[in-house]
Amino acid sequence: MAKPKAPRRTLDSYTVKHINKTVRAGDCVLMRPSDQAKPSYVAKIERIEADGRGANVKVYVRWYYRPEESIGGRRQFHGSKEVFLSDHFDLQSADTIEGKCTVHSFKSYTKLDAVGNDDFFCRFEYNSSTGSFNPDRVAVYCKCEMPYNPDDLMVQCEGCSDWFHPNCINMTVEEAKRLDHFFCENCSSESQKKLQNSHNASRHPDTKVDTKRRRR
Repeated sequence: MAKPKAPRRTLDSYTVKHINKTVRAGDCVLMRPSDQAKPSYVAKIERIEADGRGANVKVYVRWYYRPEESIGGRRQFHGSKEVFLSDHFDLQSADTIEGKCTVHSFKSYTKLDAVGNDDFFCRFEYNSSTGSFNPDRVAVYCKCEMPYNPDDLMVQCEGCSDWFHPNCINMTVEEAKRLDHFFCENCSSESQKKLQNSHNASRHPDTKVDTKRRRR
């Protein structure tokens, strides 16, 4: 009669010897792919478990998908370090962990002074069976009405506060970097109209101007 398997137990932490790093539930890690030509997989550890002797350690993970691994594929607005938190879970050997990484919120990522090799960001949850995203809509910018890609330089209009890609406003990246002030086409037209109106008003001596009134 075969002996019943000893129940597995949950560990608070585990030190991955070949990288000399301690991992815990909630940590994000890089995991070795089966195809060595592919980049490391990104995952979030949900649980660490071992057999009764504390050996055969496995991690229960929730996978992050890269854009090219999703049904829709990579799109123009996807950042190079963007990943999607999926509904795909797996039990993997802890020995396949190659390192620890950080998956930032989109807002936190855009505020980083420098982006390291182990920095990623996530702004969508991804349903791996339907290919749908949550949220299914995000803010769009520029004439091209595209979501923000943090890899791309954009300039902000001082009038309407919208952001624009240099190539969408007939400007090179080098020219955009030298800008001290920028007004988009619509705001420039409005400014010219206001300037013209103020010139017309100054030609009429009966026009009264309230110098105490300030624009808010």
